[in-house]
Amino acid sequence: MRIFFSFISSSVSFGRNCCSSRLTSRHLHTLSTKSQRSKLATVFNWQSPPMAAAEDSLRKALAEKQSAVEAQGNAVRALKAAKAAKSEIDAAIEALNSLKLEKSTIEKQLQAAVSGADGDGALSREAFRQAVVNTLERRLFYIPSFKIYRGVAGLYDYGPPGCAVKSNVLGFWRQHFVLEENMLEVDCPCVTPEVVLKASGHVDKFTDLMVKDEKTGTCYRADHLLKDFCNEKLQKDLSISADKAAELKHVLATLDDLSAEELGAKIKEYGITAPDTKNPLSDPYPFNLMFQTSIGPSGLSPGYMRPETAQGIFVNFKDLYYYNGNKLPFAAAQIGQAFRNEISPRQGLLRVREFTLAEIEHFVDPEDKSHPKYSEVANLEFLMFPRDEQMSGQSAKRICLGDAVSKGIVNNETLGYFIGRVYLFLTRLGIDKERLRFRQHLANEMAHYAADCWDAEIECSYGWIECVGIADRSAYDLRAHSDKSGVPLVAAEKFSEPREVEKLVIAPVKKELGLAFKGNQKNVVEALEAMNEKEALEMKAALESKGEVEFFVCTLDKNVVIKKNMVSISKEKKKEHQRVFTPSVIEPSFGIGRIIYCLFEHSFYTRPSKAGDEQLNVFRFPPLVAPIKCTVFPLVQNQQYEDIAKVISKSLTAAGISHKIDITGTSIGKRYARTDELGVPFAITVDSTKDVTIRERDSKLQIRVDVEEAASVIKSVTDGRRTWEDVWANFPHHTSGSSDD
Repeated sequence: MRIFFSFISSSVSFGRNCCSSRLTSRHLHTLSTKSQRSKLATVFNWQSPPMAAAEDSLRKALAEKQSAVEAQGNAVRALKAAKAAKSEIDAAIEALNSLKLEKSTIEKQLQAAVSGADGDGALSREAFRQAVVNTLERRLFYIPSFKIYRGVAGLYDYGPPGCAVKSNVLGFWRQHFVLEENMLEVDCPCVTPEVVLKASGHVDKFTDLMVKDEKTGTCYRADHLLKDFCNEKLQKDLSISADKAAELKHVLATLDDLSAEELGAKIKEYGITAPDTKNPLSDPYPFNLMFQTSIGPSGLSPGYMRPETAQGIFVNFKDLYYYNGNKLPFAAAQIGQAFRNEISPRQGLLRVREFTLAEIEHFVDPEDKSHPKYSEVANLEFLMFPRDEQMSGQSAKRICLGDAVSKGIVNNETLGYFIGRVYLFLTRLGIDKERLRFRQHLANEMAHYAADCWDAEIECSYGWIECVGIADRSAYDLRAHSDKSGVPLVAAEKFSEPREVEKLVIAPVKKELGLAFKGNQKNVVEALEAMNEKEALEMKAALESKGEVEFFVCTLDKNVVIKKNMVSISKEKKKEHQRVFTPSVIEPSFGIGRIIYCLFEHSFYTRPSKAGDEQLNVFRFPPLVAPIKCTVFPLVQNQQYEDIAKVISKSLTAAGISHKIDITGTSIGKRYARTDELGVPFAITVDSTKDVTIRERDSKLQIRVDVEEAASVIKSVTDGRRTWEDVWANFPHHTSGSSDD
């Protein structure tokens, strides 16, 4: 049974939104006008356009039918009051019952539309999700951490099969990206000094809006309460009008853009109270999501558990550039734990307090963002959701990546190359191509410094989930750390012959600055020298017209007054032997836990048992990521068969194939069912001393091979050198009713 969802579009952010000014799961920006926000209401509609239209139609039909029922009920009462003829009253009652039946039918259709169930009785998204999660927890893929102490929200332990899947995903990530691109992998500490995260903006801006129960002090995430209220009304209150439903959908669509004041106003307007106690709530206020700590016993050196892994790469740029022979482009990569002190974590592995990120920072010349291997992905075609289609209320459509780059939809070749590589990575893991799309960030989501940004979103039972961000962040990060640290994080292009260029010259007059700023002179000088051309020319014009100008010094975190005698700004022609510049950064950032959870859902299906009396769970993992590649079963308890099973097990171990040997007396059908539920792609059944059967999980087809060949056949298929179709075509087939599940 293939279960396919097409309902709530609820993209959940895991990172700093990659190239957005949003350094948190909320935007750090506001839309310029209310009309812009209103226009976006159709963009992130919580349902796909056809489903939303059907729901609106059903709500209107239900309202009309309710009015008809009330009118007919009044007519029946009037006839009874007037003591009309029995036949007339009976006819009116029959008409009323008919209307009620029609109303009940519409209610069922509407309930199905908003709950995600289809007309054929397919599972609702909640029932499907529960089936998946129950199986995952029962088979120990992952479980709540500290379970015997009732657990802690947002913390999970991976069990043996979960660890194996995660290890396989990360192993393939290294192969697909780090080895393919010859990336420089680093491993940086999780504890990060405050000054680093101050420069990156996390200390000031990494916040979510929180409300408190005014009596108990229990904290809740404000936007989650509003979102839950809107979804609850839309999904369970079938009596609300189409207009009210549209209003609630508009709130959901613009939720990330609501200010603290607007969010608080909506909570009060809808009468939202604390979920557990129904007590009134405080006004929303910002809460920094980083776990704070101190470095050293004195407590005088503040630090944080890193909220992302990228900063460790940025601060090491100078050494990595040198290690790479002072050549661009190059990429650095890091896999590691990140930490977010989520206010009210939920949605299982999708929003947790500790999680694994795999991030790449590809450093490139801002004047040349071509990529030598771009042609390898240019012909890929997949679902893309450009901002123009979002703004006009359209759906994602299949677009050729090469066309998207050539038409300027994707900003440059290197960004396009990584979008293509991410698509190949996810689909080879087992993500369904039809439930994977690349959504371009809207203008209001983009930071002023960002050139372009796309999210790889995967549809699961929670809706469309952002799992990978691919962003062109320009030179923002390196410049921010250069300004804060005073260490130039730059690259150089050497010219074959000297070039005459017009150069901006900023010459601080240190004597005058020293008299004016004393101990802060160095900070002011560095800030003046770090100005870009536009800032410097604006300062020059202001000094010439007014004689002084206010100037913000980031290392002092305040404005100072610069006078005309304190700095000389001019343009001069000079001969240069090299061009010094700050590289741009293309950043693919992967939420590994989110990818794994979506993979679990995309791989899960059920099929009837042989007797047809129960549904058996199966995970359709590709051999690449399956936690166990193969199982070995003696058909019956027999010492000779068990000895052969142990010989095959040794061969599999020598070939580096993860496997499980089961010599219990359980029926072979039950053993197949157990391993299918773990997603094991192949099973070797020993039923003779010379040859054995190999069974493929999804087709349940079996072949016969010699005992000596069994391990090599399994290895060739799990390594990807052969397909099951190849093997099926080249070995004798085996059929046996006793071995069917």
